Amino acid sequence: MPVPLPWTDRTGAVSPFKATVFALLWLPALWLAWLWLSDGLGPRRRDAAIHLSGNWAVRVLVLSLLVTPARQLLRQARIMLVRRMVGVAALLYALLHLLLFVADQKFALGTVFAEIIKRVYLTIGFVALLGLVALGATSFDSAVRRMGGRAWQRLHRATYGIGVLALFHFMLQTKADVSEATLTFGLFLWLLGYRLVAPKGGAPGRLALLGLALAAGLATAALEFAWYALATGINPWRVAAANLDVGYGLRPAPWVLVVGLGIFLLRCLPWFSGQRRRAAAATA
Repeated sequence: MPVPLPWTDRTGAVSPFKATVFALLWLPALWLAWLWLSDGLGPRRRDAAIHLSGNWAVRVLVLSLLVTPARQLLRQARIMLVRRMVGVAALLYALLHLLLFVADQKFALGTVFAEIIKRVYLTIGFVALLGLVALGATSFDSAVRRMGGRAWQRLHRATYGIGVLALFHFMLQTKADVSEATLTFGLFLWLLGYRLVAPKGGAPGRLALLGLALAAGLATAALEFAWYALATGINPWRVAAANLDVGYGLRPAPWVLVVGLGIFLLRCLPWFSGQRRRAAAATA
């Protein structure tokens, strides 16, 4: 039996949708390579490449959790075809992140492991990477058959815990300015909340999505407040007040609220309601 390619469907035919997603997932790596070759990473290009590859690993991991909500909200079953591909891409970016770190330590594995054990944020990131490796190794159809559907699903629910570890690693290694890490964490919280309010196999109702948008925005603000209160010397109340001042742009919490409200408005569109009615009629 031929090995399926990332850009083909289960019948072996080329899928334009999968091919497009596959190409898009390569763009950050190509951009990073271009920056490296063109001296666009600054004087400490290896250090910059380590951070960029790690950031993209977290972004793609969070993106992988968007696949199921997108399929349910848009009523497009084919979106699920790329879930495995996006998850494996997150693993590859995380492995690149580790490889660049090892190269930065001149491939002295003893030093690498000593650093991982000594520095808490590296320990957290390494544990998250091991979790991603376990998920990647069991992402094939043969692993599902060997483990059984329920055991496989239980294992792959670890994605949520891995996401929490990866995002804490993201925040710890960015130190003072954690705006992007906080925004990514807030979107991750929205994705977790979505799974709590969504009925089995379907999209949540409008009120549930509205409540989720508000809750995710508040949770993001609380997370940012706690970070600045516990991990920095910056006044957390000033950071909290900045969420109400849009003169210098939106803070992470308002951005999460805007994204959540945008999805709520999408749910309110007549087009979406028509899609739901057609889907219900097809299954009646």
